[in-house]
Amino acid sequence: MTDSSFVFVANSGDSSISTFRLQDGSLERVAVTGGVTGCSNFAIDVELGLIHASVKADDNGGESGILTLSIDRETGVLTPVSRRDLPKGAMNYLTLSRGGTALLGAAYGAGYGFIAPVTDGVVGEPTAQITFPNLHSVITSADGRFAYFVSLGDDVIAQYAITDDLTLDPLSPATVAAPTGSGARHIVLNGSEDAAYVLTEYSGEVLHFSRDVDAGTLTARGSASAVDPNAGLTHSRFGADPRAEHLIWGADLHFSGDDVLWASERSASTLAPVAVAPDGSVTDAQSFVVTEEQPRGFAVSPDGAWLVAAGEQSTDVSLYAVTGDSLDLRQRAETGRGANWVRFA
Repeated sequence: MTDSSFVFVANSGDSSISTFRLQDGSLERVAVTGGVTGCSNFAIDVELGLIHASVKADDNGGESGILTLSIDRETGVLTPVSRRDLPKGAMNYLTLSRGGTALLGAAYGAGYGFIAPVTDGVVGEPTAQITFPNLHSVITSADGRFAYFVSLGDDVIAQYAITDDLTLDPLSPATVAAPTGSGARHIVLNGSEDAAYVLTEYSGEVLHFSRDVDAGTLTARGSASAVDPNAGLTHSRFGADPRAEHLIWGADLHFSGDDVLWASERSASTLAPVAVAPDGSVTDAQSFVVTEEQPRGFAVSPDGAWLVAAGEQSTDVSLYAVTGDSLDLRQRAETGRGANWVRFA
């Protein structure tokens, strides 16, 4: 197993980003950067050493927006270098595409998504915007030709071709349905990009979609549960209090290798491995690891060897060694309040 240089964790409660160095199977917090108001997600341009972080409006009249920070590769300290205001509201998910020259975002509360150019690390004005209720995530194909926005409010995945001038052209069909009331949330593509997977918030399922790699379109194929059946959780709904009512509360989804999808569930605070077969089909999770309380965000290292999980109701992160569908807890380390987004770089 190999180590990644840095792990970054957004602490929305402290309006900060923690920088950890992962070395020899151990996490060391080397820096904490404040001033990222309510930051709950960010995208990393590894080549340029930049973080594009979503920030909320502040009490001093500052707009919601994207704050771009440079990464000091020696110290892990982040330094603001530019900012793009977003008067319509802050993003819940950001992703970079086309070698860092395009940034896409999805806004849950404001119900819109966008694509914008990035020139020399500076985010420009959005060149296209879309509108769906409660957009929760957005990803693109590796070649930057297609984008997929997930709407929890409509339970659909909206699919687009990205044009040369960074506009969004709907595919045919323009949307693909998730089960009604499932609360479609986070989406990932597999390594060969012939399949997409969506974790649902209210039903705790991993939905499998086949993907036409040439046309970009998705087709629903099946699903599997990522919820511990012994936790006694029941199907949730929009506006419910999952912890108070003991309801399913799915959150984040990431691959480790090509055959295991890890999914987090916040009411029982679990991480679950969902097996992925060679044909792309998924199987209900058979084991569950209790992790940091209310794990909204986690990440798997690029080599699949390590997993770092954060909890919204914890001030620590957990470091696990990953072996197939099992996790071995190696360390817990202090991060900050409201930790909810983790990325390796």
